Amino acid sequence: MKNPETQTVMVGSVAIGGGAPVVIQSMTNTDTADAEATARQVVELAEAGSELVRITVNTPEAAAAVPEIHTRMSDAGCSAPLIGDFHYNGHILLKQYPRCAEILDKYRINPGNIGQGARGDDNFSTICRIALDNDKPVRIGVNGGSLDQALVVAMMQENTDGDLGLSSEEILERCMIQSALQSTEMAFAAGLGPEHVVLSCKVSEPVALIRLYRALAEKTGQPLHLGLTEAGMGAKGLVWSAAAMAPLLLEGIGDTIRVSLTPRAGGDRREEVRAACELVQGLGLRSFSPTVTACPGCGRTTSTTFQELAERVENHVRDHMPQWRNLYPGVEDFKLAVMGCIVNGPGESKAAHVGISLPGTGEEPKCPVFVDGRPFTTLKGSYEELAQQFIAIVEDYVARRWG
Repeated sequence: MKNPETQTVMVGSVAIGGGAPVVIQSMTNTDTADAEATARQVVELAEAGSELVRITVNTPEAAAAVPEIHTRMSDAGCSAPLIGDFHYNGHILLKQYPRCAEILDKYRINPGNIGQGARGDDNFSTICRIALDNDKPVRIGVNGGSLDQALVVAMMQENTDGDLGLSSEEILERCMIQSALQSTEMAFAAGLGPEHVVLSCKVSEPVALIRLYRALAEKTGQPLHLGLTEAGMGAKGLVWSAAAMAPLLLEGIGDTIRVSLTPRAGGDRREEVRAACELVQGLGLRSFSPTVTACPGCGRTTSTTFQELAERVENHVRDHMPQWRNLYPGVEDFKLAVMGCIVNGPGESKAAHVGISLPGTGEEPKCPVFVDGRPFTTLKGSYEELAQQFIAIVEDYVARRWG
């Protein structure tokens, strides 16, 4: 259950906090100075379900490319809010490239690398004042790997002098929370209001992240951006992200999330968006796309037909969702089942809107199809014939149910 007392922050047309649904965020990995490639990836991420997209703004060339990126997005019909990720030189780039500051919908600031002492405070305040002038929110993003070392040293000395007995992990977590809260007060002092500030405190260990955000949620009413700093690759990244964020989301902690997967070289950046959507949908918090239930297979399912059909149906749904989302409001709640034998096949198929129960080893080569819990037809034939007929049934159901 989301906490309706959390402050609401508007990022473009997207509301975060204040009881609004959890928002999916992602980040490009293109060279931002390459406006064409970056805009193309932003559009792809948005079509996959990312409601906020962050881009690195790290060089003058990147800052200068932001207007063209935005134009290319608009030409492609993409209205996803665009977030600028600033480290080290954001105060310089935002001043030198006012169109960049004007177009971006939110600025991300890392207080650990904006500069040290009074100079760092001035740089931080400069970004906040530019955000205020452009009526833009900021995310104060504290990272365990780039924490202000002066703050860490001071906290370690306090631990020693006061004989507090804190572990290094406890010191780090206290420093991160203190950095986030102090930076929030600095943002307010620069003129920003509570409606302009989102917070995050990211680390790469699930249990540490859970501790951090539970403590942070008790100390602030600002909306929180949730996610591991680096989740890792493949199954590890997926499992660790779910382990870290699921408990918090079920407690109502977390207003925007990102699953920070490391893609394979040349891999599909959209995988992190799909993973985030599946996580939120699996927790019953929102629906983003039709779900396909498929059995894992066993000794009864020596044929690969059910696996091939399940994958084909999933790909068909994924490919058609950008169009379906516009044509068929509510199709996100569509439930399909592709099962491999008679043990759970008929039951799971009846529980879905549309389901098929394929024959397992030694079963009669017939595939009953159920629609809304009732027998609809029985399919026979080659894999290709089964796939074409079943997908036609799916397409017809979508058009009739949500058209």
